[in-house]
This record gives sequence, C-alpha cells and structure tokens, in this order.
Amino acid sequence: MGHPFPIREIARQAGLSEATVDRVLNGRGGVRESTAREVHRAIADLDRQRTQVRLVGRTFMLDIVVRAPERFTTAVRAALEAELPSLHPAVVRSRFHFRETGPVREQVATLDRIARRGSQGVVLKAPDVPEVTAAVGRLVAAGIPVVTLVTDLPASPRLAYVGSDNRAAGATAAYLMGQWLGDRPGNVLTSLSSGFFRNEEEREMGFRSAMRAGHPQRALVEIAEGQGLDATQYDLVRAALERDPEIRAVYSIGGGNIATLKAFAELGRECAVFIAHDLDQDNTRLLREHRLSAVLHHDLRQDMREACHLVMRAHGALPPAGPTLPSAIQVVTPYNMPPQSPDLRADALRMPPRPRTSEADAVRHPGAGPDLRG
Repeated sequence: MGHPFPIREIARQAGLSEATVDRVLNGRGGVRESTAREVHRAIADLDRQRTQVRLVGRTFMLDIVVRAPERFTTAVRAALEAELPSLHPAVVRSRFHFRETGPVREQVATLDRIARRGSQGVVLKAPDVPEVTAAVGRLVAAGIPVVTLVTDLPASPRLAYVGSDNRAAGATAAYLMGQWLGDRPGNVLTSLSSGFFRNEEEREMGFRSAMRAGHPQRALVEIAEGQGLDATQYDLVRAALERDPEIRAVYSIGGGNIATLKAFAELGRECAVFIAHDLDQDNTRLLREHRLSAVLHHDLRQDMREACHLVMRAHGALPPAGPTLPSAIQVVTPYNMPPQSPDLRADALRMPPRPRTSEADAVRHPGAGPDLRG
C-alpha cells in the first residue's frame, strides 16, 4: 500500500507498535484482520489531516473568463459562490471577466493580462480558435493552470476540461426528438450560438448523427451565429421559418430561446417539440410554462467545484486524483425540477392535464406536444 508516511508516524496514529505496522504494510502475516484495518485507517486519517493542514490559511485567487450571454454567466457566478463553503478550510477568491460577445482578440487580451499579473488558476469558456489556444499556452508557461468549462480546447495545454459529454448530449436530444415527434411530419431547426464553440459543434454532431441513424427522413435546418442573444436570434429564426414552412420542432444548442419562441408565435407557427440546454433562469421559467419540452442540464455547481479542486491539486494542496469524468446529463421536464427549485416542481405537478390544442392554441404553448407525465 503506497503512502508517504514513516512507520513511526503511522504507529503513533494507530496506537500500535512499529513492528506490528511493519508486518501489516509488508504483508508478513501474524496480524489480526481488525489490527490491519486499524493500520489502514490510520494511514487514511493521516492523509486527510495532511490535506487539511495544507489547505488551512491557503487563499487561491481564480480568474473566471467566460464569453456567453448574461443568463449563463449569472449561473456560473452563482454556482461558484454556492460552492465556496464546501472548499473550506481553503479560501477561494475570484475575479470575473465576462463578455457576451466581441472579437476574439479582446478575450485573448484578458488572458494575456492575467498571465502578466499572475493568478492561481483560470477557469475558461472560450471559442476553440488558434489565438485562444496560444493564449492558454502563455498562461501555462507562466505557471498558471487553466481549466476549460463547458466547452473544451483540446489542442491547448489546459489542465483539464469540466462539463458534460456534449456528443452524448446531442444524441440524447435526437433520441427525445425522435420519440416525441413520432410519425408527424416536419423539419427540425437546430440553432447554434456560434460555430467556434467546440461544445456546440459536438452537440450538433451528436444530434445529427443520431437523427440520421434513427430518422433519416427528417430534414434538419441549421442556423448559427446568433451568439445566444435575443435580438440576433429572433432575426435568424424568423428568416428560417419564412424560408421553410415545414419547420415544426427546435433543438436549441446555443440558447436565445425566448426569441425563438417569439418568432414562432408572431408567425402563427406551431412548435411541437422544443429541446434546449441548461437550466438557467430563462429556461426554468419557459419549462415551468410548458413552452419547452425538456432541458438537457448538467450540474454547474459540480463543474465549478471540480475546477477549484483541479487548481488546488495543481498547486499541491490536494492529493492527486483520477481523471475528471464528464458531468451527468439530466433530462429535466416540468415534472422533475431539481431540488433547488421545489416550488417549480410542485406547481407543475398541480397543473391539470391539458386537452388537445388547436394549432393556434399550440402557438401559445409551444413544446406542449409530447405528454411529459408518462
């Protein structure tokens, strides 16, 4: 059993003789099973206490650099702040660098300023472009670990990626879309905020691949570069609907869902199935109103907690751990809201079954097509 502690220290912790500890560690026999367990427990206790000693009084300054709409950056800030108590006895302080849009050079300039000024770590959501990859390289060269959040930069020397398996998320959306649309005719609108975010590209590839395999007759209509902002998203969706009268469903990869629903409503069009990502404030409300069919969600608090732990390990303040696993993908409907939103879940369960609606009525309640109550 590998460990960094001398036999004398283990013996003192366990209240046993050094000879007994030596026999247990070297498998020489002649020791009761209960005594062996005491030795292993003592080693675990020493390791845990050593970790606490390393963390007491340590302050880690993190820079959170995110390009995304405000509804997402607000969720990132809230997730990190909610996790701060769980990181004690370490103290984590954070500087937030949020932008909704703008040229890549502005985000690169932010990363370069951090490299010059110094930081214990950077948590980054950025487009997967060569300029950003190079900037991450400069941060790492300056001794600053970088953790990518939600969307990865695999060609960069980043420390790790935290987030969900985006291809699996896209395939899950295709599965739900196929089940809920069934044999009804209609094309599916896929909406990306930008083609330069790897997570969106992977979601789209997973969705398209699964749809092609399971529902090859279903046409997919793609729009992109709305940046997840309502103003630009509305124009893109309205133009797509005007071009294609067969669009009947939406897979929203990049957000802007209020604007998407507004375009459907203003043109008097039904949205039979609407699948979105992330349980942010907008999507929570839309789901509660039954205007979304489902939201594919992952625990952003878990992601932020893991990002902090990765930075601490990079500085030797926590012991090494295994590889970072993807966040679990949750399919959230109006009837299984997460525990932090019990009022929403209760309201959804109290709603009476809705009778079949006309097309005009469905415009007011898009996403109501599938029966989500099972």
